[in-house]
Amino acid sequence: MDRKKLEEAARLIIEAVGDDPGREGLLETPKRFADMMEEQFKYCSISNDEIAREFDKTFESPESDMVVVKDIEIFSHCEHHIALMYNMKVTVGYMPKGRVIGLSKIARIADAVSRRFQIQERIGTDIRDIMKKVTGSDDVAVLIDGEHSCMTARGIKKPGTRTRTVSVSGAFKKDIELRKEFLLLAGK
Repeated sequence: MDRKKLEEAARLIIEAVGDDPGREGLLETPKRFADMMEEQFKYCSISNDEIAREFDKTFESPESDMVVVKDIEIFSHCEHHIALMYNMKVTVGYMPKGRVIGLSKIARIADAVSRRFQIQERIGTDIRDIMKKVTGSDDVAVLIDGEHSCMTARGIKKPGTRTRTVSVSGAFKKDIELRKEFLLLAGK
């Protein structure tokens, strides 16, 4: 990331809204802004394949029943307004095919794909596709529930409005009963 450009962008924003970047409370803001952007957009230039390689930690297992990890908290920024998507909870389910993934890796995958300019629908498909690569299973389901400040704090201003998206593949796409079981386990 170009920290110098990020700091300059912060100074320009401060000036553009009519404040003084030389004011005591704002003196360190450009540096803090650059720190925040670096942290929150850590995976902007990282591909799904690279994320899959980073979190590719599986273990041999004869298990084949559904595994569900729910209520993984994430946040992201919408690519249309750079507005915060927040109060987001991700539920990931998959059917193991001879290997299981370390459970913390599922949360790390969700966190990684959220640290880009995103839309909620793509977060779900990115998680699904990375899970397929890492686990070797085509049977993956991802449910995301969240709020978008571009709906709640600007524009139409409808606080409390929630968006739910589901991204499924393999058996979850073909078998409606399996999909229902996943949604039941997800608690939605």
